[in-house]
Amino acid sequence: MRTIEDIKLEIERATERRAELYHALAKGHDVVLGAELKELEAQIATLWIEHREARVRQRFGDRDRIIKRARLEERLERAA
Repeated sequence: MRTIEDIKLEIERATERRAELYHALAKGHDVVLGAELKELEAQIATLWIEHREARVRQRFGDRDRIIKRARLEERLERAA
């Protein structure tokens, strides 16, 4: 599991590369650069999802533990 800082660093690198690609594509269309840009956009979106998940995990804990706790509380409420 990567840290939030590692994910942020990778997002920064990817966005810098994206800016380079946009500048290159502004000079003229290139199919290879366009394909790389599309892949990079998907990678950045995935990194942001991973970043949000890491923040949630850091703030609230492991997802499985949260679900177990919620189910236990639900059973206790039904029993009461």
